[in-house]
Amino acid sequence: MVTSADFSWNAFLDAIRTRFPELYRTWFADLPPAKLDAGQLLVFVDDPVKLAFLRDTCTAAFGQTAMTLTGHLISVRFAAPQNEDQTTLRTSLPRTLTQTPLSPDYTFEQFVVGPSNRLAHAAARAVCAQPGSLYNPLFIHGSSGLGKTHLLQATCTELLAHNASDQMAYVSCEVFVNDFVRAIETGRLTEFRSRARQADALVVDDVQFLANRESSQEELFHTFNVLYQRRKQIILSADSPPSHIPTLEDRLVSRFNWGLVTQIDPPNRETRQAILHKKASLRGWEIPDELLDYIASSLECNVRLLEGALTKLMSETQIGGKPLTLGTVREVLAHFNSRPARHLQVGDILEAVSKHFSIRLPDLIGRKRSRSISHPRQVAMYLARKLTPLSLEEIGVHFGGRDHSTVLHAERVIEAARLKHKPAADTLAELTSQLLAHR
Repeated sequence: MVTSADFSWNAFLDAIRTRFPELYRTWFADLPPAKLDAGQLLVFVDDPVKLAFLRDTCTAAFGQTAMTLTGHLISVRFAAPQNEDQTTLRTSLPRTLTQTPLSPDYTFEQFVVGPSNRLAHAAARAVCAQPGSLYNPLFIHGSSGLGKTHLLQATCTELLAHNASDQMAYVSCEVFVNDFVRAIETGRLTEFRSRARQADALVVDDVQFLANRESSQEELFHTFNVLYQRRKQIILSADSPPSHIPTLEDRLVSRFNWGLVTQIDPPNRETRQAILHKKASLRGWEIPDELLDYIASSLECNVRLLEGALTKLMSETQIGGKPLTLGTVREVLAHFNSRPARHLQVGDILEAVSKHFSIRLPDLIGRKRSRSISHPRQVAMYLARKLTPLSLEEIGVHFGGRDHSTVLHAERVIEAARLKHKPAADTLAELTSQLLAHR
């Protein structure tokens, strides 16, 4: 039987680094050497966030690697020292609100600050220093993949580090909504409210998921009020500012704007290169600066795609056996640059139409029926039909929950105007050109 005396922890980590470059983290080397006994590899981890990451992400990889090195079937167990098994956020409150696990990659140390995110980063840091008082709520918005979740999780980690006894409620908005519905169905609404409203900090990611969910909006509204009155910190994120979230109630828009609303923009070239350096360093990858600079200059995109390109590059070199050269980088980038353009979102169309006609976005999706509002609204519906793959019903949802017949009527009215009146045709052509260029 293979025992710890026959097992090299350093050789094991080197094998993980080679076989699973996308999983390896440099902090693996800081873990105490694992114990191999009776066919089980026991790894002690004293950080609950890292423990959760290893259990959720690395169990199969560690098992396969151990079996390869020893020639025996090995089970893997990750455990906290002295059985202090805390794999989720610290809380003694009812578990009717599902906790979203924190990632050890998402810390302030791993967050690259640049002109595009400097204010959001500074605000998050300030919240950690004075939770519940300085910026409350803190609302961070920006397109997908720019680092909102990273910043929210880094703030949670820092708040817990400063106040170990705090009760943290970090959830995605989708989880909040689903757990709320489940609590109603199972008769546990009181427990759900207790969990959310007794938190020292409530952090909700992707609150645009509240669109067209009236009961969930009301629940969050009352939860917000309770926490705010108790001077507890509230942090929210979305892909657009509060006033641009379709069908979000005015009273929630108002409250989300009480504190600080700040935007994260796409990173510039220098920031993209710094992000690539940070991601490579976290995984122990040594990549020449000129290759990272080439990637940064070639992919003007979000952080998530930069990380994807970096991971694919290392997989091609460490697993596929290709050389770490500019030629290999170009092959990898060809895959990413050939990705089809994303579909336009209804939000893009609403923003363009509201600017063109100089009207407020809430009016565009609201219930006002004056000609100055209804005509631009019909134009937006028409463009949504022509430029997105959404159905009539799906488009209606983005316009305050209108039914499919309203969208169909708008399409027919605007199409008739386009054929009969040149100014109308010119307006549609101009908006279409803008939107396609935006895509």
